[in-house]
Amino acid sequence: MGKVVTLGEIMLRLSTEAGERIASVDHMSVHYGGGEANVAISLANYGHDVYFASKVPDNSLGTACLKHLQAFSVKTDYLLKGGKRLGSYYMEAGIGERAASVIYDRAGSSFATMEENEWPEDLFSGKDIFHISGITAALSPKWHELTLKLIQKAKENQVKISFDVNYRSMLWSQSEAGEFLQKVLPLVDYLSAGKMDALYLLKVAPFTGEENSAEELIYYYEKMQELFPNISVFYSTKRKVHSASDNELTGTLFTNGQYYVSQTHRINPIVDRVGGGDAFSGGVLHGILSELSMQDTINFACAASSLKHTVYGDCNQFSTQEVQAFLKAGSGKIIR
Repeated sequence: MGKVVTLGEIMLRLSTEAGERIASVDHMSVHYGGGEANVAISLANYGHDVYFASKVPDNSLGTACLKHLQAFSVKTDYLLKGGKRLGSYYMEAGIGERAASVIYDRAGSSFATMEENEWPEDLFSGKDIFHISGITAALSPKWHELTLKLIQKAKENQVKISFDVNYRSMLWSQSEAGEFLQKVLPLVDYLSAGKMDALYLLKVAPFTGEENSAEELIYYYEKMQELFPNISVFYSTKRKVHSASDNELTGTLFTNGQYYVSQTHRINPIVDRVGGGDAFSGGVLHGILSELSMQDTINFACAASSLKHTVYGDCNQFSTQEVQAFLKAGSGKIIR
């Protein structure tokens, strides 16, 4: 099993039920999560030794975050206490043709207002992978700098770098994100990025062949590989949206000039889509750490992401055995 450290902001999510509007709701569901925290939980579920680094306020909400992570066996040695508040966001659940919508309330949070690296020197010591996302760098100009410094520190410790572009238009512009990617991607080993990232953030010339074909995605992977030959694994999902609660999900992966695609999962109904991409990333990293074949890796990752859509909350709650059993049995079949 591998040793991993993930770093990012953990937040409080307040969600409506399907069919309710934030403006008129009188109660909301509470969950804790964040991209890097969700990946940490997935990998801990799969038996890996995982540390999550972040900063939360020294109050009951910070304690709730600690308990949430520890409940899934994530190590919290690097969960700092301090600052004024826990970042939060409100999600109005989508249904039918109406997509989910989000309102962020994270300005001034304990994590977002960090000015320097407050973690101890042993943060990356003995670790195999460091996972972080573009969401962290988008929080502030200071976090632009800190993200790069942390990645460089990890590389000095011979740690592989896993990066999820995870572009959020509410946090920064395409030009800001693209400028940052030009700085960070030369340091990355494993990258979660797809067609839209290549087109709009990395400014790859549009594919001129058949849209939504395998050749189209291979083209974008190849172009990103040309730009950043240091990256050994690219991966992303293809999602066909029939409605907010009915999607088809397919995983794709590109390495050593070879393209791999998973089976397509029809997820209907979707219970909670939040964290599906993080579950996918966790599945890919599990495959790499466990030295699975690339085909088995992408099959596992897409199955894990599909299962995440069937439970409430931000994080994947399934073990390696459960994901493998799901793959073996097939969608919707009783496991006896």
